[in-house]
Amino acid sequence: MKKDIHPQYYPKAKVECACGNIIEVGSTMSELKTELCSACHPFYTGKQKLVDTARRVEKFHAKVTAKAGLKGVRGKAVKRAAKATVKAAVKKTKTTKAKK
Repeated sequence: MKKDIHPQYYPKAKVECACGNIIEVGSTMSELKTELCSACHPFYTGKQKLVDTARRVEKFHAKVTAKAGLKGVRGKAVKRAAKATVKAAVKKTKTTKAKK
């Protein structure tokens, strides 16, 4: 085998989860960070946990509530005007959350 082509191996590398759990494993990196581990993953804990890094769940709920508000509305012009007000409201909530 060729020498000096393999990365350094750390037998006690630390893996730190977002929940605070720290695990020691063997790796080529000295420290690793992860969002989910066996202590907080829904498959192992049995609890539902939504990991929403891109606000997809909030966007989906906003879209569903906007469509629910348009159920009784008829006509293209009326629907377009209502959608425009909903989009403006969603943008407003995005900017207020981004400022926090």
